[in-house]
Amino acid sequence: MNDSDRHQSVEVFYMTSIRNRRQLVQRIKTADTRKARELALESLESSLASVNPQKLLKSKVFIKDSVLHAGEYRFDLSEVGSVYVVGGGKAAGAMTATLEEILGTRIKEGVVNVPDCDKTKTRIVKTQKASHPIPNEEGVDGARRMITIAENAGKGDLVIMLVSGGGSSLMPLPRSDVTLEDKQNITELLLKSGARIDEINAVRKHISDFKGG
Repeated sequence: MNDSDRHQSVEVFYMTSIRNRRQLVQRIKTADTRKARELALESLESSLASVNPQKLLKSKVFIKDSVLHAGEYRFDLSEVGSVYVVGGGKAAGAMTATLEEILGTRIKEGVVNVPDCDKTKTRIVKTQKASHPIPNEEGVDGARRMITIAENAGKGDLVIMLVSGGGSSLMPLPRSDVTLEDKQNITELLLKSGARIDEINAVRKHISDFKGG
C-alpha cells in the first residue's frame, strides 16, 4: 500500500459547528443577552470540537515504521494477517472512515452499525443503518455479521472493534427466548420511566447475547 492509498481523504459527516449560529444570535434584541448567547454557542462549539471522533482517533491510533499504535497497544503489521473492523455507535461511522484513512487497504472487511441519519462514506467497511434508541432488525442483522467476522478470523488476524455512545441500541442481539419485540418494549418502558442510562444498561445486558449494555 502506498502513501496515497493510506492518506486518501474520506468524506465524513460529523457536526463540529452550529449551522444557524448567526441567526440564533441575531434574533436576540438586547446587546447583553446577545453577548451571553454568543459566548454560550462558542462554548458549545468548542466542546463539540474537543470530542470530534476523527480528531480523537487520530491522536491515539497511527502507524509508525509498520507498527500500528493504538493507545498503549502495539501491533506489528508485518506479522498481522488480515485486519477486520466491527463496532457500532453514534460516532462509529466517523471513526470507521478515519480508521480506513489510517489503515487503507490493510483492512480486509468489516461492518459497523450506525444511526439511520449517518451519512458517512466508507470504502471497505460496510456501514449498517440501525435505529436508536429503540433497536430494530437492521441492528440485529449487523450484530450477527460482526460475530460471524470475529468467529471467522484466524490466528494472526487483527479484529478492531470501534464502540461509541449509542452502541447498546445500535448493536442489539436478543438473548435466548427474548424477541426483538420484547427488547423494543422493554427499552421503551425503561426510557419512559425516567431511568438513568446505567440503570437501563443494567437491564439490557441481561437480555443481550452480544454485549453488557
